[in-house]
Amino acid sequence: MPVRLDQVPAPSPRPARPRGWLWLGVLPLLLLLLGACGTLSLGTQSLREHPLSFWGLALGAPLLGWCLLSFGRVLLYLGQQQVADGWDQAREEELIYKVRRGRRVQQVLGVSLHTALREPDTTTQLSILLGAGRALKAQPSRPGQTVSRHSCIAGDADETPEQALRRVFTQVLADLVPRLKQAPDDRSLAVLLEVDNALPQDVWQQIWQQAWDESGIRQPSVTFEGSGLAALDQWIDQRTGDQASLLVVAVQFAPQQPEGTAEVAVGLLFGNRLTQTALPSMAYLHRPEQDREPTTEALLYAARQALDWAPLDAQSIEHTWRVGIDAQRDEVLSQVLAEVSLPAKHNQGFFNLDTLLGHPGKASPWLAIAAATQTIQSGAGPQFIISGGGCVDAGLWSTVLTPVPSLSK
Repeated sequence: MPVRLDQVPAPSPRPARPRGWLWLGVLPLLLLLLGACGTLSLGTQSLREHPLSFWGLALGAPLLGWCLLSFGRVLLYLGQQQVADGWDQAREEELIYKVRRGRRVQQVLGVSLHTALREPDTTTQLSILLGAGRALKAQPSRPGQTVSRHSCIAGDADETPEQALRRVFTQVLADLVPRLKQAPDDRSLAVLLEVDNALPQDVWQQIWQQAWDESGIRQPSVTFEGSGLAALDQWIDQRTGDQASLLVVAVQFAPQQPEGTAEVAVGLLFGNRLTQTALPSMAYLHRPEQDREPTTEALLYAARQALDWAPLDAQSIEHTWRVGIDAQRDEVLSQVLAEVSLPAKHNQGFFNLDTLLGHPGKASPWLAIAAATQTIQSGAGPQFIISGGGCVDAGLWSTVLTPVPSLSK
């Protein structure tokens, strides 16, 4: 579940300190005046004839009353202070717990990224992305060979969609197998599979199973239910001490409506920082933060909170990645990037993957994470991602990736 620091109760209001001028000046004089007047008006004739008894009562009773009232006021003040201290201590403990929970980190252990820019090799793909090269163009689509503006993964023109999808699954898993071979065989894999294509679900699931069986991956696997970065947020919360690793495979391939879309295939292997020591980390992924409503204030809060989870100043971000975001939110996004002082200019550390490749659908956040990780591997610094998803009305997510600290530092 999301960690909301803005829902931590406010510090307890502190009780007002007793006013010296009231308790040491006005109140004693008032009580003495009342004591003298009361003794004169209510005292007997014999009392008035004995000055020692008269003034003892006239002054002693007010003094005793003042002592009792002052003692009660001090007790009340100290009691209110203890209540406030207890509240603030409990609040501080809750805040510390939430901050520690919010700053949990996932290791990025393996990356596979296939887009229309992949050929002839991975280095070319990344350099074109960083150079703002475009793959979005008018070309025949896979299902009906109708011409539409989109990007597609390169392949054999004679392939059927089933054959092409199997090849894509096989390539993604083949990229990750070398990393998995370094991991213990008894460490299970929780597999999050997100696929968007025109094939029936039972067909592509069978193709996936065939590719998995032929991959040679030795670790036992279990299905991890969920979708998008909400599933990753859930994993960070509930499985941070788990021995298992999370394997995400996200594919958009031959979508039913190809106009303006991108064919992408992403594989990401995540490990829990507390339990995983067998594989070296490629980058650290910090807890993603989602806006709660489509407003500038909500997105600004999410962006700032994502930076705080790192923790990181916006000035240290080298690149900003935008992906899977509807054009209706362009103005809001521009305001937030300017307010937080993140890179927001084309060819100056800002990369709009929707413009470069097309809309990647469900694979949007995973595409950006993969690209940002490979950028860090090339020697870059911290990366910031703002991503949407398959649904236009879904909230936007802010995510930070940072390089692994050098042991020499």
